[in-house]
Amino acid sequence: MGKYLLSFLFFALLLVARGQYSPLVTSDTLSQIAWVNDRYSVMSLEEKIGQLFMVLASSHEDKAAAQRIKGLIKDHAIGGVIFSKGGPMRQAKLTNEYQSLSKIPLLIGMDAEWGLAMRLDSTYAFPWNMTLGAIADTAIVSKVGHQIGRHANRLGVHINFAPDIDINIDPRNPIIGNRSFGEDRENVALKGIAFMKGMERAGVLSSGKHFPGHGDTFVDSHKSLPTLDFTRQRLDSIELYPYKRLIKEGLSSVMVAHLNVPELEPENKRPSSLSKNIITNLLKNELKFEGLIFTDALNMKGVSDFASNGITELEAFLSGNDILLMPKDFKKSKDTFLKAYQNGLISEQRLGYSVKKILMAKFKAGLHNYSPIDTKYLIEDLNSPENDVIYEEAIESAITVLSDKLNLIGIKKLENKKIAYVKFGDGVNTPFLETLNKYAKVTQVNGKDIATLKRKLFDFNLIIIGLHKSNESPWKPYKFSQKELFWLQEISRQRTSNVVLTVFAKPYALIDVTSFNYIDGIVMAYQNSRLAQQKAAEVLFGAVGAKGVLPVSVSSEFPVNTSVKTQSLLRLGYSTPERVGMSSIKLAEVDRLVQNGLDSLMFPGAQVLIARKGKVIYNKAFGKPTYESKKELTTNNIYDLASLTKILSTLPAIMKMEEDGKIALNDTFQDLLPEYADTELKDVTVLKSLSHYGRLPSWIAFYLKTLNNKRRPSPEFYRNTPSDGFSIKVTDNMYLQDAYKDSIYDRIGRQNLKSNRYRYSDVPYYIFKKYIEDSYNSGLDNLMDNFLFKPLGANYTTYNPLEKFPVNMIVPSEVDTYYRYQLVQGYVHDMGAAMQGGVGGHAGLFSNANDVAKIMQMYIQGGYYGGDRFLDDRTIEKFNKCYFCDKNVRRGVGFDKPQLVEKGPTCGCVSRKSFGHSGFTGTFTWADPEEEIVYVFLSNRTYPSATNRLLVKSELRTRIQKAIYDSLINEAEN
Repeated sequence: MGKYLLSFLFFALLLVARGQYSPLVTSDTLSQIAWVNDRYSVMSLEEKIGQLFMVLASSHEDKAAAQRIKGLIKDHAIGGVIFSKGGPMRQAKLTNEYQSLSKIPLLIGMDAEWGLAMRLDSTYAFPWNMTLGAIADTAIVSKVGHQIGRHANRLGVHINFAPDIDINIDPRNPIIGNRSFGEDRENVALKGIAFMKGMERAGVLSSGKHFPGHGDTFVDSHKSLPTLDFTRQRLDSIELYPYKRLIKEGLSSVMVAHLNVPELEPENKRPSSLSKNIITNLLKNELKFEGLIFTDALNMKGVSDFASNGITELEAFLSGNDILLMPKDFKKSKDTFLKAYQNGLISEQRLGYSVKKILMAKFKAGLHNYSPIDTKYLIEDLNSPENDVIYEEAIESAITVLSDKLNLIGIKKLENKKIAYVKFGDGVNTPFLETLNKYAKVTQVNGKDIATLKRKLFDFNLIIIGLHKSNESPWKPYKFSQKELFWLQEISRQRTSNVVLTVFAKPYALIDVTSFNYIDGIVMAYQNSRLAQQKAAEVLFGAVGAKGVLPVSVSSEFPVNTSVKTQSLLRLGYSTPERVGMSSIKLAEVDRLVQNGLDSLMFPGAQVLIARKGKVIYNKAFGKPTYESKKELTTNNIYDLASLTKILSTLPAIMKMEEDGKIALNDTFQDLLPEYADTELKDVTVLKSLSHYGRLPSWIAFYLKTLNNKRRPSPEFYRNTPSDGFSIKVTDNMYLQDAYKDSIYDRIGRQNLKSNRYRYSDVPYYIFKKYIEDSYNSGLDNLMDNFLFKPLGANYTTYNPLEKFPVNMIVPSEVDTYYRYQLVQGYVHDMGAAMQGGVGGHAGLFSNANDVAKIMQMYIQGGYYGGDRFLDDRTIEKFNKCYFCDKNVRRGVGFDKPQLVEKGPTCGCVSRKSFGHSGFTGTFTWADPEEEIVYVFLSNRTYPSATNRLLVKSELRTRIQKAIYDSLINEAEN
């Protein structure tokens, strides 16, 4: 072996002998030693000195700046580059150019504490450390670190100057704050270890900063030199604690801050980054750290004012640093180093010690097998759906309930709530308000002055206040304004309503709140990102439980580690396909299929919703209300559900009655309606009729008997305005004779049973509607509002929607040229339901896909949803059963079921336990308990004419269902 190989081998063995794990030594030690010594043996003095420096580069700068960096690489053999602002593609190309010029591959670094987006456009921002500090499960923090590491690795970055393990004790800290995991030393250490290990697992070197601790100061070291005037005992127990823990776990490098620490460095105002006492004696000798040691940026005021250019860098090196970060004048620094070497101030041994450590780090980072960055799909790789999955899991786990005096969170008994939302702050609030309204009707209330605002809020019994501050960076302003602090107290003291405060900012915002006495609940969301707003709304309504723990103290009432845990109420949440084991790429096929439906004129507009494992992962609106419309549809538009009414309204009412002993499956029609005792229908049972096995006619065209010989509504039965005896509103300017309701039931009683036993029929739902309404002495619409829709939070689900919604929210269903002779919009399309005032047992319900999914999810969850048990799981099991499968009848009791033969209502890829229904207007919903999938398709295929059967013939709805199941990710694919 050569002398360099021997010396390095001795160095590596010395570390092992000390019992100290070296973070720079790889498992392939001999190869590493050989590579390091081979490179070192052929390096000139200037090249060795060059390795000690890492200079600043930015991909957004001009060509002259890039040429300057190229000159430093070619002419001075600098060891590395730290990239700052710019874009990923530009940085990747520059990195490849720079690396091609360097004899020894450059060590590329970045400050990317919360991801590449800390510096670069077109990249992903993960949660800030303060947010991660609120997460109880360190495995989630490790996932975040790993994903950030993967992004860095993909971009050719070898060292990320993270994690920040400062313990932020001073709320005034202007530069750390949100960059810290918190004020609890154990929490900071555990989160730092988790983040570090995740990142290193991705092949990126870690760096703990800012040694010996930048958390308990209110001075920014970029502008001045902060002082830590603490005892050694205090420093050991607080500031140094995370470093001790991370060093034992293999921390690759440490960045030394520019701090004045009199207890550790007696020379007046000598920055810690230039202190041999702090770097060599403390960090290396006492803490036994053998990894790379970086200075913080040497162009910062906290150090640059201490000595002149060149001297600063030399003092930093002599004090024990290995890499000198961002020197103010590299060439001057290099000349100073050459003179120091020639004068014996820098020995070969000292120089070799640091240079070899740098080469060891380069080997560990894979630079012994360097290959250029592949720029193909770079942007796509850095912005994959997996980012949202990890971010969402982190935010969901971080959101912290600090106070819940009246058990308001998650919000229950929606039918009794009238909810207002008041916005504070200058940040975006749209995702929060939109998500709140997916659970209940939440009205934003504004006021120019507090008196006006309080007056407007008087009619509400729950007020949600959201403080929304900028999510652009952790240094943006985060406090309440003085006006907002005053308004907060005034609103909360008005005891006509409960008040819940949700904070989308740094927790320290709460320090300025003078009293929490009248604030009933406080939710800390930490950030104002889109996902943080969505998840905070989900916590408020119990779609997910609150698991977070406050990482800092904000008052005597809310000290560090404050946490109120809440439980999920099993309401639908909102997420991404990958979070629930589905592929967003494969689900793009759904978009293509629906667009094909639009292009083929199957329907003017549609909504498609997909949920899995209790989370809506796809909810889109397509097209326009009519082919002539200019306005695009949204997911809030509501559709005529047609026969989906059967399983979303009438059937749950029957199921509840069966539970309560008010009806039985073997009851006959004469049991329900005694007037049918002398009819052929008398012995038809509930079970057979709901299974469409009762030999009943498919439907009865009741309206035809009410037309005159010109096939127009006869004045005998209709009036243009409501009057005595004519109060049943069919549509605009069309009121049916009240007595005709009896004619409908009389005509049903005169029907003959058909010869074939299986026949899909609307007829029994007329009978069930009458029985339900007679039993409870109330209309089906009111009964279902109170029993199911309002408690469920299905606020867009209703009969006769024009009584609650503007007409432009309702998708038209047909231009009627045979009965009503007008555009049917806001009135039920089905003629029989229209003749019952819009409330039929078989049709009449309007809704959007989100609300339909809530009811289907309630079924999947065995009758439980949102903290309420609507039905017993055994009841649902009883009705979701095929009693006549042996007769080749696939139907359940009310529910449609998968086909028994090749073709049928589903894609053939669903489980036998699945169930659903379709509707004449072009609607469809299906739920699969085994895969926990809910699928909703709504369209107005009957516009402008119900004769358009292209949707039915194309089997588009089942082809979409097939695409949904094709998107499931097998465990083997992960």
